[in-house]
Amino acid sequence: MYRHNLILALITIMSTLAAEAEAQSVVGESNQGANVPRLVVNILIDQLRSDYLDAFSPLYGPDGLQLLMREGTIYTAGEYPLHHPDRASAAATLATGTSAADHGIVSMYWMNRETLRPMYCVEDRTVKGLVTVEQYSPKWLNVSTISDELKVATDGAAKVFSIAPDADAAILSAGHAADYCVWIDDQTGFWASTSYYESTMPLWADHRNTHQSLDQRLKKELWRPLVTENANFSYFLSRPVDKSFEHVFKGNQQYVSFKTSGLVNDEVAATACMAVEMSELGDDATPDYLAVSLYAGNFEHNAVSTMPLEIQDTYVRLDRAIAAIIETVEKKVGKGNALFALTSTGYSEEEPTDLSKFRIPSGTFDVNRAVSLLGMYMVAVYGQGDYIESTLGTEIYFNHKVLEERQINISEFQSRAQDFLLQLSGVKDVFTAQRLLQGAWTPGISRMRGGFNPQRSGDLRIQVQPGWHIKTQDTSIIGTHHQPKIARESHIAFPIILYGTGIKPEVVNIPVTVDCIAPTLSKAMRIRAPNACSQAPLK
Repeated sequence: MYRHNLILALITIMSTLAAEAEAQSVVGESNQGANVPRLVVNILIDQLRSDYLDAFSPLYGPDGLQLLMREGTIYTAGEYPLHHPDRASAAATLATGTSAADHGIVSMYWMNRETLRPMYCVEDRTVKGLVTVEQYSPKWLNVSTISDELKVATDGAAKVFSIAPDADAAILSAGHAADYCVWIDDQTGFWASTSYYESTMPLWADHRNTHQSLDQRLKKELWRPLVTENANFSYFLSRPVDKSFEHVFKGNQQYVSFKTSGLVNDEVAATACMAVEMSELGDDATPDYLAVSLYAGNFEHNAVSTMPLEIQDTYVRLDRAIAAIIETVEKKVGKGNALFALTSTGYSEEEPTDLSKFRIPSGTFDVNRAVSLLGMYMVAVYGQGDYIESTLGTEIYFNHKVLEERQINISEFQSRAQDFLLQLSGVKDVFTAQRLLQGAWTPGISRMRGGFNPQRSGDLRIQVQPGWHIKTQDTSIIGTHHQPKIARESHIAFPIILYGTGIKPEVVNIPVTVDCIAPTLSKAMRIRAPNACSQAPLK
């Protein structure tokens, strides 16, 4: 009898312990699920700079950039694993967590070896444009993105939107599997998309086009400083500035011009907020993803010294746009249920300053003249032949077919060309494809390699001395984003900021590369990092 009662007591105790363990397990799982954000918002700001971000902070409100700096984790020393990123290569690196060596977007444009013309990084003649004649897709993005992996992990249940002023930033941020991806069309000012994602426009973008289109608004809208206090604050002390400014938008380039003004941040934020409010983003426990691109460059790519109040107002509007997005998202999902990441494209367009009047070493490096001299030298060495196929920016593409027909070793040919070009005035270094693929590792070479892809980059890349003007014939085709007008090697400081789910206020001053953001957001959503991402998540 005693033995029987003892067995019953042991069974009771074991059952109680098992029940408690199960309850603790359920609570643990519940708490674990509560730490998964319902909506991840990844914000990329074109040309954001730490010095301007700090300088204009007295003009910010409490709910935008100030909120991020007050309650977020700030990595003050952001870097790109690429040499001279531009908007497209930066967007692709942020989304994929790897460099152009893997994701393939070496620049906004590269030379198409078949057509021998510059090719836009998202062009695709197999798809149709929606509310645009342009035909774009992520066809040339070689690897998966954060949002692609989220779609795979949720079997398509997660919702993915991407909104940006320009097609390259919108599409490369969206990845391959997004639900909706929209940008502002250069010709019409309407929000546009591509049939690659959906056959129709999202309702929120349609609503914006129908009821609040730029086409109608810019006929009477002027760009003036947002607040009067802006006119009494100046970070730039080099010369007196006017107390205000006023810009109108008209003509064939009005929408292109608009996208370089502070007003574009108002437009993108309004559309992003409408997307959150009119969709099911963040409505359930499955994480959703919203990619947003904003602008922090100067008006019409002018020198900041000639338009200082414009850049100040752009940062003020940038702050207001971020505040509007945060407020709308947190109202929808609740404070602490969204995770925000914010960073820069990591470059700044340089003004064409005349350095000679200050007796600073300078000069003009004419790429086409250098290529002509190189061509004549190669003919002298190897005999008559059309050895140089094309150039784009400071990259030179050789005619591989001719070299193969002549049985000329490509590595030897590249090496001879490198030795010749290094003798020209203004050349700091020349990187051959062979050197970038197989040469010894150094920090500088590592960043050059990060921006090199053998299928899309040239056979040679010329690095011009700092301070030298670069003269090419392709600037009218590719604009200022592909190649700076003046060669600079100076560092552009920019931050990486995380705010929201699981994030505590902290300032981290150690260098952090942008390709760490993708695995960090992936870890927060409990999904795999993009398939070419080898970086570890941030703390």
